Amino acid sequence: MDGTRNPLAEFLRDRRESLSPESVGLAAERGRRVAGLRRTEVAELAGISADYYLRLEQGRGHQPSQQVLSALSRAAARPLRRRASAAHGRAGSRTCRTGGDRPDAVGCSRPAAPAP
Repeated sequence: MDGTRNPLAEFLRDRRESLSPESVGLAAERGRRVAGLRRTEVAELAGISADYYLRLEQGRGHQPSQQVLSALSRAAARPLRRRASAAHGRAGSRTCRTGGDRPDAVGCSRPAAPAP
């Protein structure tokens, strides 16, 4: 590589390393040598090939399409959606959104109190 910084590659690597298999709904395995998710697990969650994910994470991939970026954001935001769903089930009256193509739009809010 030429030493230039690749923000997408850094994000993918950091996010993959920070996620646990349990946080995305995968079964826990004993004796894992990897603290975070394996590249193949992220690729499977995003619906892309493991080889393509590897190239993106290493900064060797071409500019990914909007569909691939959306799939990667959904895979990276999966623990947030799981927590939002769990919170929604507990609180009952919360409104949760998953963000769709906007990973920054994930969250839950309570409806406004009724007027007296």
